[in-house]
This record gives sequence, structure tokens and C-alpha cells, in this order.
Amino acid sequence: MGKNFVITIARGFGSGGKEIGTAVSKLYGINCYEHGILTLAAQMSGLDRAQFAAVDEKIYRPNIIESIKDSMAPTPTKEQLFDYQAQIIRGLASSESCVIVGKCADYILRDFDNVFSFYIEAPRRFCLDNIMRKMEVTEEEANALISKTDKSRAEYYKYYTGGNYWTNPVNYDMTLNSEKVGKENCIQIIKNYVDMRMAEK
Repeated sequence: MGKNFVITIARGFGSGGKEIGTAVSKLYGINCYEHGILTLAAQMSGLDRAQFAAVDEKIYRPNIIESIKDSMAPTPTKEQLFDYQAQIIRGLASSESCVIVGKCADYILRDFDNVFSFYIEAPRRFCLDNIMRKMEVTEEEANALISKTDKSRAEYYKYYTGGNYWTNPVNYDMTLNSEKVGKENCIQIIKNYVDMRMAEK
């Protein structure tokens, strides 16, 4: 395909977006980054990875600061932590083909012409069943996890994009319902779309 490309995946909790992103990366034989970005940002900044993990796709709250500042100094600001991750994401987009899951990657890379962004979502019942099965929790626990995680991701996205909202379809090349479309079809649709767009370049 020549020029390197990046696929970003935003996903509702329990929709299977991470699995879809990982499967797409395997089809292409490229890296899939999610938590790995935290490790790379820690290496670049010289900070402890736990500082990035503590605020991963969550708003930086005072209780989080208190929980990490005693053992790790100095305590970086939320903007500094985000900027380190953004630098890593831009560096990846400039140097290799890869899939990036979450991390506001679609927004960070909005000015790159080699980036294709997708949002994966599914009805609540489908997400509940996935979380109950994978995490071995009750329906009540799964429901609470979905509500908490999706709320955190939405707040995080809104904060760092200056008020944009996470589920806005205009942010993405395509939005896919993983229940109606099916996981395997989502994977193939993403690959077909990227192949088509890259052939145009």
C-alpha cells in the first residue's frame, strides 16, 4: 500500500471495539496500540507509567493526584500527561502503520491525511452480555461498569477536544454497530474502506 496509515478506534465499553481493532491490526500485520501508548509516554517523559495509567481516558481528579503524589514526584499536570501521549500518537502516525484504540487519537490526528477513524458502538443489552461473560460479573455490576467507563471516556474526550462530544459521527470516517453488523463484518468493512482510500492516494 506504500505510504503508512493509521486506523483509530473509539469504542463504547462492551461493544467489542478493542477486539475489532486488534483483529484489523493482525490482518495488516501492524501494531495495535492502546495501553502501550502509556508505556511509550512514560519512557519519553521519564515519569512512572502508573501516573499515566491513573488518568487513562479519565478526567484528572484531586483524589487521583493524592493517590500518586506521595510515591512519585514531581506530579505532572493533566495537560502535561495528555501532551506526552499526544506526542507519542503523532510520532506513531508519522513513522509507522498502526491501529490506535482510544486516547482521543482521532482528534489528535485530525490534520493527518493518512488517518482513518472509526467509532464502534452497540445496544446496551449486547454490551451487557459481553461484559458479563468476559469479566464474569453480574448484570448489575456490568451495567455500573458500562455507565462509569463510558461517562469517563465522554468527559475525557470533551475536556481535551475543547467541548467536542465523543459519539459525534462527524468525528469519524464511519460508525459501526457491532451487534447489527457483526464483529467479523466490522473488521472486513474497516479493511475494505482503508484499502479503498489508500488506493486513491
